[in-house]
Amino acid sequence: MKLESYVGGRWVKGRGVGRDLMNPTNGDVLGQVDATGIDPHAALAHARDVGGPALRALTFAQRGDLLRQIAEVLSANRAEYAEIARLNSGNTGVDAAIDIDGAIGTLKVYARIGKSLGDVRLIMEPGHEALSRDGGFGAGHILTSRTGAALHINAFNFPAWGLWEKVAVALLSGVGAVAKPASATAWLSHQMVRDVVEAGILPQGALSLVCGAGEELLDALQPFDHLAFTGSSGTAARLRAHPNVLAAAPRINIEADSVNATILGPDARPGTAVFDLLVQEADKALSVKAGQLCTNIRRVFVPAPLLDAVRDALAARIDQIAVGDPAEEGVSLGPLVNARQQHAALHGLSRLTEEARVIRGGGVPDRLAGGDRERGAFVAATLLVCEHPDQARFIHEMEVFGPVLTVMPYEAQADAAALAARGGGSLVASVFTNDVEFAAGVAGDIAPYHGRVLIVDESVGKAHTGHAIVMPQCVHGGPGRAGNGQELGGLRGLGFYMQRTAVQGSPVILERLRSMAAEGTV
Repeated sequence: MKLESYVGGRWVKGRGVGRDLMNPTNGDVLGQVDATGIDPHAALAHARDVGGPALRALTFAQRGDLLRQIAEVLSANRAEYAEIARLNSGNTGVDAAIDIDGAIGTLKVYARIGKSLGDVRLIMEPGHEALSRDGGFGAGHILTSRTGAALHINAFNFPAWGLWEKVAVALLSGVGAVAKPASATAWLSHQMVRDVVEAGILPQGALSLVCGAGEELLDALQPFDHLAFTGSSGTAARLRAHPNVLAAAPRINIEADSVNATILGPDARPGTAVFDLLVQEADKALSVKAGQLCTNIRRVFVPAPLLDAVRDALAARIDQIAVGDPAEEGVSLGPLVNARQQHAALHGLSRLTEEARVIRGGGVPDRLAGGDRERGAFVAATLLVCEHPDQARFIHEMEVFGPVLTVMPYEAQADAAALAARGGGSLVASVFTNDVEFAAGVAGDIAPYHGRVLIVDESVGKAHTGHAIVMPQCVHGGPGRAGNGQELGGLRGLGFYMQRTAVQGSPVILERLRSMAAEGTV
């Protein structure tokens, strides 16, 4: 099997040998992925000059209906996608569901947003700015679809959700997209796009796919284009410094490394519901997607008197985690996505252990429930304790992308907030407490350093969606080292692909524009 790219309205094979697609459970080669010989300028031009105009000829409601149809196609093929995720990503059933169902759910949310906007093609913000004393001259702000293409460069850990959460917003905004999935797990992205293409849902040029190395795509970006990237901060820095990105100055949105934190309130003692809720959430951080979530918990801050209790509760949970082949019954922790990621995680773990003690795990598991220990990419669920977080550096700065978390003590509310901020900017933090004053105080303190703050008390114990789960209704992204980007957030997500323009004129003109638009704040 050699994955093809979909560019210029047709499937094209790369002319090179390509990169192997691997099964991370046993090291078997599944196929190759290669984009050698594909014309990046033609690919982006097709999205820009063919796909964009076709989408902008449709209303928001019509574009939303396209997203609804895509979701239906993906739902019909869900079982096949789950098997691909197991083979190529080492996903358990739970892991695959988060990725695949997350993609389908996000498409459905944006389909509903399109329907709610109605049969119009522009958005006008509510309100009126009076610019004259007699009220005869004023201003309003409208949002219209930008005329460039969207280039999406995605990460390996979410080949389904990462693809469609970007595509959904771009298509609804009226912008043609070129998606480049990470090569290591491109099989799932490829199969999903192939199924959608075969269903004949989208107009020509609305969606293209490049499977393989795509560095030359950056050379093809133009001033009204959009570059959305999810991945490492190192790659993000190279993208920002690329000569053509600097020269053409397309819009850029980055989601990068994030050393996310969770904070346990002083009231959450052993035996309380919120104590148990934190332990459950931290346990998920060590098993779901093998810890390979950009929003995953990496640091757990607990009141100093509760350090031993949290440590012991998590250690007991880890002892129950079965590591191995996701095809085996009872396995909840599969491998990392490939040997490269395994080596990176083990290297990062070695740095963390300079500042923290290993309580459980710490390397490759001694025993597996299926899978190949030598050829697979397994890392044991690892619990670390750092007694002096104020003196640590790597703990706060290094994201080990795997099933690894560190528990640390804090003395007072201000200390917890300051330690969380040491991450340098993160996608998400969570707070587990029934103490309303503590929760509100910490949330206000850490908000400038985080894109999202989840507060869990007993009342939302069963309803909350989880520390790591990104909901399309909420903004996703983070300041500082997390990339300074923002996507999703319901209608807010469209702002990246639309132009906000101040229109000045008489009330008659402004009211005519308002009659042609959906009202909303983007």
